[in-house]
Amino acid sequence: MSIFIDTSGFIAVLDMDDASHTMAAKTWMDILTSEETLVSTNYVLVETCALVQNRLGMKAIKLFQEDIVPVLRIEWIDKVVHRAAMGVMLAADRKKLSLVDCVSFETMRLLGVTTAFTLDKHFKEQGFICLPAP
Repeated sequence: MSIFIDTSGFIAVLDMDDASHTMAAKTWMDILTSEETLVSTNYVLVETCALVQNRLGMKAIKLFQEDIVPVLRIEWIDKVVHRAAMGVMLAADRKKLSLVDCVSFETMRLLGVTTAFTLDKHFKEQGFICLPAP
C-alpha cells in the first residue's frame, strides 16, 4: 500500500510553530516506520520548497532535500496528467482549489492510492482518507 504525502503535511512537520506540528510529527514518524510506500509528485516538491524557503529559510530546504525527499517515490507529472488536472481545476471553478491539489488527486487516482498525509480539507472532500485523523 502507499500513502500520498502533501505539501501541508511537509509544512506541519518542518515548521515547529505550525499549530499542527506535534500531531503531524507523530503521524510522520508512524508513517516512516510503516511498510507503506511514500508517494508525492514533483509539483508538491516545488510547492513545498517555495513555502519552506519563504517561511523557514534555506537550512530547512536543505533538511527537506537531504532527509525527506530521499524516502519518497516521486511521480513526475507529464502533460496528460497536467491537462487533466487543469481541466478539473477549471471545472471546479473554486478560488482555493489549486492546480497542485488537482494534480495530486489525479495522481492518487491513477495509482490507486486512497490515503494522504495532509492537513488540506480538499483531500477529504475528494473522498480520500487523511492522516493525521482529526
